[in-house]
Amino acid sequence: MSTRAVIAVVDDEELFRTWLSEHLGAAGYTVVEAATGSEALRLVAEESPGLMLLDLRLPDADGLEMVTQLHEIDRDLVVVIVTAYGEVQTAVRAVKAGAYHFLEKPIDLDDLLITIEKGLETQSLRREIAVLREQHRWQFANVEFVGRSLAVRQLAEKLEKVARTESATVLLQGESGTGKDLVARAIHAHSSRKDKPFLEINCTTLPEQLVEAELFGHERGAFTDARERKKGLAELADGGTLLLDEIGDMPLGAQAKLLRFLEDSRFKRLGGTTDIPVNVRVIAATNQNLDRAIGEGKFRSDLYYRLKVVDLFIPPLRERSEDCAPLALYFIERLARDLKREAPTITPEALGVLEAYSWPGNIRELRNVLERALILEDTQEIRPEHLPIEIRGFARPVDGGDDIVQLPADGFRMEDVERSAIEQALTRTEGNVAGAARLLGLSRDTLRYRMKKYELANSHWRSR
Repeated sequence: MSTRAVIAVVDDEELFRTWLSEHLGAAGYTVVEAATGSEALRLVAEESPGLMLLDLRLPDADGLEMVTQLHEIDRDLVVVIVTAYGEVQTAVRAVKAGAYHFLEKPIDLDDLLITIEKGLETQSLRREIAVLREQHRWQFANVEFVGRSLAVRQLAEKLEKVARTESATVLLQGESGTGKDLVARAIHAHSSRKDKPFLEINCTTLPEQLVEAELFGHERGAFTDARERKKGLAELADGGTLLLDEIGDMPLGAQAKLLRFLEDSRFKRLGGTTDIPVNVRVIAATNQNLDRAIGEGKFRSDLYYRLKVVDLFIPPLRERSEDCAPLALYFIERLARDLKREAPTITPEALGVLEAYSWPGNIRELRNVLERALILEDTQEIRPEHLPIEIRGFARPVDGGDDIVQLPADGFRMEDVERSAIEQALTRTEGNVAGAARLLGLSRDTLRYRMKKYELANSHWRSR
């Protein structure tokens, strides 16, 4: 218990103030007193107490209105309402207005000391959250980059340098969901190209001819249904930045044309004969191992080395768990704003659960978990029980023990855990039952039986 904590006692009964001051002083707190609302406001401004015990009825003020006025002076002040019997409904309204808690007279000393200790812990958490909010974010124009790990700090420093270059190609590598597209947008937003277009193409979803058509455009009649001339993204992004997402899936024929474009900064539309010069910075992103793809003949080595003039790796979230807290706060703020509701706080215990989980879906999965909590839970405080069972049940042990599954304090139903594990395995293997069975250490027949048991056999997963 801190001897430095200052407690303000605001009550018009002198004997009550004296009694509280003696006991709180004996418990190690410094106590300041006030008998009126105006004196209480002065105390907060001059003494900066950490917590205030505030009587609901003062000679010159209403305690309910005082809560708002006090927080206008010090938004971190913890206000505990002290109320007489019969005023509980008013005290509850005060808590909704921003008070931390309320206690009924006559005061139980043990309850009071516990409430004060917890209130000061809450204040400490708020201040820690404020530090996380303010000191672990980098602003690249309209793009915010969040994290406190060494890897993220180093990445932010590199982004500053890369953004200052005019045209060097950049290769972003990292698992799906790590935020490669955000890094690309940050480079663009902080560069001299920021007022020009930022366009992107996903190389996974298009066949070779359509990849070329999307990149370089086409002339009328270049192929079936090409009824008119169309500009490609390379032309539309002139002066700006072009992101080639999932570059590892680009067909080999398109890779050759991309290489020529990177070398010459010019191209021909599909079906065209005229060279079109453009000034475009290319950023490529992939979640694949391109060295392996080169060895398998699926990716051109000359294109690989041309792309990685600057090579940036975004590590998975499981390797930088210290980023979970600042990322969680950032997402809670943004999601609450989108949902048009007040942003809830998150308890240290809930943050601990987030940091202990392995996050196979990386930052994208973290955001989805928090969005679910804000949608389904009408609460002003996110606690561990508001997080999905798979997050609580499959978190990595905090103490580094050998337990594969960490049992939550409130337990769980084994059927829920088993169903969740099967769903995750099928999701990760994109419905491949054989692959999912390997992940779970089961035979294919056993997995099919359990899929049928949990009515997963006829879902969007199909045996392959």
